Amino acid sequence: MKIKKYLGILLSTVLVTTSLVGCGPKKTGEGEKKLEVDKTKVLRVWSFTDELKEPLKYFEEKYGIKTELTIVPTADYASKLQPVLDSGVNAPDVFTAEIAWVKQWVDMPYWENLSDAPYNANEWEKDYVPYVWNIGKDNNGKVKALSWQATPGGFIYKRWIAREVWGNDDPAFVAQKLSNMDNFMKAAEELKQKGYKIVPDEGAIRWFAKGSEPKPWVNEKNELQLTQAQIDFMDYQKQLRDKEYSAMAPEWSPAWFASMGGPIPFNAGWDKVEEAKSSKKVEVFGYVMPTWGLHYVIKPNAKETAGDWGLTSGPSPYFWGGTWVGVYSGSKNKGAAWEFVKMMTHDQEFLNWWYKKTGDLLSYKPVTDKVKDTAKDDFLKGQNHYEFFLKEAEKITPEIVTKYDQGIDQIWGSLVSEYVDGKKTKDQVINEFYKQVKNAYPEIKTPLDK
Repeated sequence: MKIKKYLGILLSTVLVTTSLVGCGPKKTGEGEKKLEVDKTKVLRVWSFTDELKEPLKYFEEKYGIKTELTIVPTADYASKLQPVLDSGVNAPDVFTAEIAWVKQWVDMPYWENLSDAPYNANEWEKDYVPYVWNIGKDNNGKVKALSWQATPGGFIYKRWIAREVWGNDDPAFVAQKLSNMDNFMKAAEELKQKGYKIVPDEGAIRWFAKGSEPKPWVNEKNELQLTQAQIDFMDYQKQLRDKEYSAMAPEWSPAWFASMGGPIPFNAGWDKVEEAKSSKKVEVFGYVMPTWGLHYVIKPNAKETAGDWGLTSGPSPYFWGGTWVGVYSGSKNKGAAWEFVKMMTHDQEFLNWWYKKTGDLLSYKPVTDKVKDTAKDDFLKGQNHYEFFLKEAEKITPEIVTKYDQGIDQIWGSLVSEYVDGKKTKDQVINEFYKQVKNAYPEIKTPLDK
């Protein structure tokens, strides 16, 4: 997974539901016709990340089928892909979706129904991490998309700082220091006294808010649900700011990346590190990041300290991101498309190769069951990251994912930032939140409707 994929979480994409004229597998009197694989056709794949490059090479070598990968930047992906799927002109045979879109797209007619013959993917349910499997189903319980990965999160920290501040860098010990938000704040104060910041920015703890009271933004009655945890975490974020427990290095900023490798200027904001105005240098203790954050964000930016990091749990479980893949319902090359989706999500030989190559946390249990007891990550001082993340994945509630998450997350996050900055009161934030959600999604019921 690549970083640019997740920048799109901060961007709102409004999809318009339209009807698609597509053709499914033809039926015979005896049932569904078997899919034919035409090796003379090029398999077309669209995605918003380059993570499929290596799997497509593997697929070409295994099946002798040429492939073509189109990568569209995350911010433009939905707006460019949907018209192509509607028209069917130059459309992909396979396309992916990030979690911000997947719950909307599974209920559109773009992805083939994989539950029924000739696919019969419904027979695979027991093979997958439950939350990953369930997110790929539509409102009728039909499998539309599958994912090869699970993306639970944790708290990834610098062991040498834990040793200096507490004399103990063991993940179980650090987990106790961060076991709830009161303890988290106590730990932040203890770190501050030694000159460290517990997190790079206040927004980092937003994931714990979702995990501490896991409810969807919009329930089955189409009612907006602002939980008490979300409200409470406004104060936790403001406390991090007011007491200078964070480095004030915004997520994805130059200072944020640089903080993984060493001290950075305090309150650098979005400036380049070398141009930051502050002469005060601070070092960040840890990062609220999921599986891909360990491999594709922290490791490349902390090469000098590899082997002295740890992974542990925070105040609550959470997950962040993920890629789902499916067969385009209008494809004329469904046989080859299905072979690729199967390889990517259900081929033990390929998935074992992918695990060894990337360290990616797989959602496919027949492979994870074999490697989870012996897996280790040298970057984490030999810690078994697989065992940790799989246990965290079991705690995830898939029902909290809705088609509105991307837009509502952006609205809420922006308003909370205004509260943290002292520009709005808590009541003003909440009332403005209701107004903005209603304006963006008139069909959602908010307390303003009463």
